[in-house]
Amino acid sequence: MTVVTVGVHIVDILARPVSHIPEGQDTVLVDEIRLTAAGSAAGTAVDLVKLGNEVVTMGAAGDDELGDFLVAVLAKHGVDVSRLVRRAGERTAASILPIRPDGGRPSFHVPGANLGVTPADLDTDLLRRARAIHLGGVDVTFALADPAFFALLDEVRAAGTVVTMDLLSEMPDLLGLARAFLPHVDYVLPNESQARLMAGADDVREAAGALLAEGPRGVLVTLGEAGSLVVTGAGAERVPAVKTEVADTTGCGDAYCAGFVTGLLHGEDVPTAARWGTAAASLVATGLGSDAGLTDLDAVLALLD
Repeated sequence: MTVVTVGVHIVDILARPVSHIPEGQDTVLVDEIRLTAAGSAAGTAVDLVKLGNEVVTMGAAGDDELGDFLVAVLAKHGVDVSRLVRRAGERTAASILPIRPDGGRPSFHVPGANLGVTPADLDTDLLRRARAIHLGGVDVTFALADPAFFALLDEVRAAGTVVTMDLLSEMPDLLGLARAFLPHVDYVLPNESQARLMAGADDVREAAGALLAEGPRGVLVTLGEAGSLVVTGAGAERVPAVKTEVADTTGCGDAYCAGFVTGLLHGEDVPTAARWGTAAASLVATGLGSDAGLTDLDAVLALLD
């Protein structure tokens, strides 16, 4: 089942637990530090592979050491990185995340090469052959909002490819630009804050309905410990979260997307695929980093029995 992820690629440097930033040059001991491949394209790609999919990722990284690490760790997980562009003289996007004891994740971020991704960086022939395309962070890779790329998305959807989309930022201006993608995708998967900001609505159900009216077949709003809200032309449905011990919420949205896409490719309906996504996200929340806790599809399905 070939899936192509397109968009944001980040190296995450995570430490936990971090209750405060020390003064001066003091040192605080922590339990764990990890470096991971993350971001709405890279993190989702890793999770998709773990769930049994063949995955190619497209986007951009710098030609620096962090880019070398990103390519290596993606390849180690089984992601095809042959279409990931390396930008000479540019930085690879990276985040430092001091994870709080409750799993919260403030961040320090360098956007790097992600901001320069354009349709010219993408392998259009491969996109035409994909069973699913996941657009990860189109609010940040805003140069993809190009009429020719929209036409390609319409073409592949007409041929049966499923196109999903999620978001990275909570910046109203960028989220507003991302609305241009809505008529050209099947499912959009924002978190609650992104949905409200993108739609300009205070109520999450109202926001989801407004986004649905702009063209996608479904809007799935992730709500953290409250689960998710699935809105389609058939109506709205709440999907409850799976109770778990939360260590770190980094990457839960990416895992939700990966589980959802995998469910669709296995022929599940939208609410059931959303439950697959919920289970995948709950597993990721048990460890440190965007891929922690998620092992394979059997582990996801076991949570749904």
